[in-house]
Amino acid sequence: MSMTHDPAAPRPPRAGARTLAVTSGKGGVGKTFVTANLAAALAARGQKVLVLDADLGLANLDVVLNLHPKLTLHDVFTEKATLEQAILPAPGGFSVLLAGSGMVEYSRLTPEVRDKLLHIIELVRPRFDWVLLDTGAGISDVVLFAVSLAQDVLVVATPEPTSLTDAYATIKVLATQQERRHLGLVVNQANRVGEGRLICGQLQQVLQRFVGSAPGQEFRLELFGEVRADPSVRQAVLKRQLMLEHYPGCDAAQAIRALASKLLG
Repeated sequence: MSMTHDPAAPRPPRAGARTLAVTSGKGGVGKTFVTANLAAALAARGQKVLVLDADLGLANLDVVLNLHPKLTLHDVFTEKATLEQAILPAPGGFSVLLAGSGMVEYSRLTPEVRDKLLHIIELVRPRFDWVLLDTGAGISDVVLFAVSLAQDVLVVATPEPTSLTDAYATIKVLATQQERRHLGLVVNQANRVGEGRLICGQLQQVLQRFVGSAPGQEFRLELFGEVRADPSVRQAVLKRQLMLEHYPGCDAAQAIRALASKLLG
């Protein structure tokens, strides 16, 4: 997965983990669910994975994983705990750095938030093969900054019109403001086989009109995964369980494993 990074954005050192931001245009599309299960799928392939909850205003990774952390990113930011103390093991064989409920004051992008987030990324990259940033939804300054810290980006959307409209807005901003020329798309809750490819093609067509397409600067939106609507997903969410652990044979779990395989290339 080779995506062009924003030349103006802060660049962590090259050595260390691949950094991947998982983002969405709107909430409720399964972004955190996809991130957590993708982390488990990568870990099952022998990768050392950290999921960093970068949704500083509305963090819910702890809820999805049914974790009750004593220490969070908030404690690291305020120097009440070390990074080592705040990185926790999660179900699925990966590590997490949770934001927790104390992060509301960090939901605005101040110079302090920028510096602290950048510093944490620099510290964790040498220790892992993959760092997944579970960002907030939308195009707020905090979300866009978190995305700018990643080498690669996956945008999660569902087939609903509002989700697609917001996904389009997010992709357009990332392509223009961050000058990204290659973004990945995951269509979650697809109703039928091939719906993801159709949606990706439609978005690509519309985006091509608005995103610069000078020679060598063509914009490409690539379908990285299509996760079909699956009752096992709802069961896993309600039980706060990892789908890959508790429903490993379901269609959605197979789709997430295929997504991990594509990322590993």
